[in-house]
Amino acid sequence: MADGSWTVIFLFHVIDQQGKKITDGKTIDYIEKALGPKGHITAGAKTWPSKQVGVHSVGDHTAIELIGRDRPGLLSEISAVLANLRFNVAAAEVWTHNRRIACVLYVNDDTTCRAVGDQTRLSLMEEQLKNILRGCDDEDSEKVARTSFSMGFTHVDRRLHQMFFADRDYEGGGVTTADQVDHTPSFKPEITVERLEDKGYSVVNVKCRDRAKLMFDIVCTLTDMQYVVFHAAISSDGPHASQEYYIRHMDGCILDTEGEKERVIKCLEAAIRRRVSEGLSLELCAKDRVGLLSEVTRILRENGLSVTRAGVSTVGEQAVNVFYVRDASGNPVDMKTIEALRKEIGHTMLFNVKKVPASRSAYKEPEASIAGWPKTSFFFGNLFERFLA
Repeated sequence: MADGSWTVIFLFHVIDQQGKKITDGKTIDYIEKALGPKGHITAGAKTWPSKQVGVHSVGDHTAIELIGRDRPGLLSEISAVLANLRFNVAAAEVWTHNRRIACVLYVNDDTTCRAVGDQTRLSLMEEQLKNILRGCDDEDSEKVARTSFSMGFTHVDRRLHQMFFADRDYEGGGVTTADQVDHTPSFKPEITVERLEDKGYSVVNVKCRDRAKLMFDIVCTLTDMQYVVFHAAISSDGPHASQEYYIRHMDGCILDTEGEKERVIKCLEAAIRRRVSEGLSLELCAKDRVGLLSEVTRILRENGLSVTRAGVSTVGEQAVNVFYVRDASGNPVDMKTIEALRKEIGHTMLFNVKKVPASRSAYKEPEASIAGWPKTSFFFGNLFERFLA
């Protein structure tokens, strides 16, 4: 294995997103199957692309990757292009960070419901999307804005991390949404890198607010930076998380220079911040149709709202969309705007608004049996790379 004769062992204590113990039999059964020997995606699998195995089937699709400078209304413009060219968006994930936007969209032809094979249509779509991404006065926008097509099955969240990492967003000096709403020093992740000379490891310590998928984001980033995690200790105390990783470079070396350490710290901080969305989340459900995403994002734009993160999915004939929004200036949304949205689209689709807390001060400790968990340690080896492939 990755560390001599060590056996790779994974031990996780998990709770749901409400902080409660998982008791649902179907959920437990799904986790066992997804993590079991048959739980990986094969090249020909027709499952929800880049999501966990077997969640939803969306049939054939064309995956589109976009990255460029963010601006208010950009998602609306992108979805309008797709609607005008009669492409149906079956699923999508959109992240923004340091004034950059990265999104992965899965589209199919509105008549055949299959992947788009017409190269002329694909070229036209690519050119129009490039024009939108170039539609910014920033002098570097044309150099870094890009689109690509893919039929791959990389987990969509990991792919977004890879896109931002390649875009070097960790070097950006822009103000993130989280910075705009939380100026307390406690928000900034505390990350240190130390040398463990006698064992031949570099030790990465991360202390920050706890949240779903925090470990995933950190391990994906370390892996994409060509580091191997040999041992790890993870713990959560209420709203706070503490994670410790023993790493080496793939060539067996530890981090020797201050420049390497600083780069790891910057990249991990960016990975932690990318998924942070604070303010309001809008959940909308309606019968799926071509142009639905374009219509919804247009309404959000016309009401002065900017999308900081979004998730689009299709379940049967229903489109389920979640948008994290702020106003165009990055400030909290006025509730009068929300009421206007309810009146405008509430009669055509289910509409739910949730407050995403700016801090975890109101965090509720889970059940007593969970709250008493000690710090949990477990080992990572090369086996972990199979789950990140």
